[in-house]
Amino acid sequence: MSQVFQSFFMGGFECATHRRRDDLQIDVLSSTGHAIHAAYDYELLAQCGIRTVRDGLRWHLIESSTPGDYDWSSFLPMLHAARDTSTQVIWDLCHWGVPANLDIFSPEFITRFEAFAAAAARVILEANPNQIPFYCPINEISFWSWVGGDVQTFAPHQEGRGPELKRQLALASIAAIRAVRTVDPRARFVHAEPIIDIVPKWNEVEVQPELVDKISHHTASQFEAWDMLLGFQEPELGGDPSTLDFIGVNYYWNNQWVHEGDRKPPGHPDHKPLHQMLVELSQRYRRPILITETGAESTAAVGWLSYICGEVRQAIRQGADIVGICLYPVMDYPGWDDDRHCHCGLIEIDNDWNLRTIRPDLAAELETQSRLQTLTTAHRF
Repeated sequence: MSQVFQSFFMGGFECATHRRRDDLQIDVLSSTGHAIHAAYDYELLAQCGIRTVRDGLRWHLIESSTPGDYDWSSFLPMLHAARDTSTQVIWDLCHWGVPANLDIFSPEFITRFEAFAAAAARVILEANPNQIPFYCPINEISFWSWVGGDVQTFAPHQEGRGPELKRQLALASIAAIRAVRTVDPRARFVHAEPIIDIVPKWNEVEVQPELVDKISHHTASQFEAWDMLLGFQEPELGGDPSTLDFIGVNYYWNNQWVHEGDRKPPGHPDHKPLHQMLVELSQRYRRPILITETGAESTAAVGWLSYICGEVRQAIRQGADIVGICLYPVMDYPGWDDDRHCHCGLIEIDNDWNLRTIRPDLAAELETQSRLQTLTTAHRF
């Protein structure tokens, strides 16, 4: 397909807004200072050739009191920074955070998210009417369903309600998409989900053959959110093919594991090559794929970027339509659970979360991979 993003390599700013197990409200855009330094952060990425980013709205701040009463002051500086620096943004409308006292399992959740999405679309359209808007309605429906609906780590802190939460989030996404397109029919949607692969232990196949089907079903659950949005699964939710413009793939070193065992990163005998997963995903959905999240911390970051880019190039050679790779998080951030300084970003931040600089070794690797990607793209046509 034609190039729709301003740069193949993108930067994703961690914008998680969930309530963690102790009910503390997380707001990473605030704790990193990105919410007030967005223009400078965008300009730093532009120096590295990154002109497209993922960023987020904080629903819990925008609609903090009266339902339908929106305060955009937490968002407008970021929106104007994107416009003023000519940065293209894929906006997360909900990155795991909801207004206080809103029951996520209630019908009200659907109607309020639908209204919020439409209101946000109007604000974005007014600020930059000449640019086609891109949205991720709800980040990682599958992960949120598990971490908040089954293991109680994130709000709504439930156990055994993961499938119910997944349906609710899919329903809210579908409603939001239709509401946004009523405001701006040009809007395009990316749905970011983790892709995974699980295998049984070597001796489990013979000892517990029934476990193979269980593990296979668990692996296949990664497709449920996309299938709901498309109307392939539970069509009564209202999904249809128009909801899914881009498949967003979130992939880290720990997205593959042995059942009830260790992770299986590259080099593990049961590791499934990423390019194979991407090709299979492309054949399943026949949609452009965007790597919406990938990265590693500290000294592993450079090698991980090289690995991901090589796998993406191989997937492209085998026919997958990969339209971008988003470094995520593209900037250091404090850990959700312990506030430790996670050194993962192309943008490094000092210990006071103030001074920002480009990490030299990761920038050099990005430059190398950009040249290789340009060659791959040229040979494609």
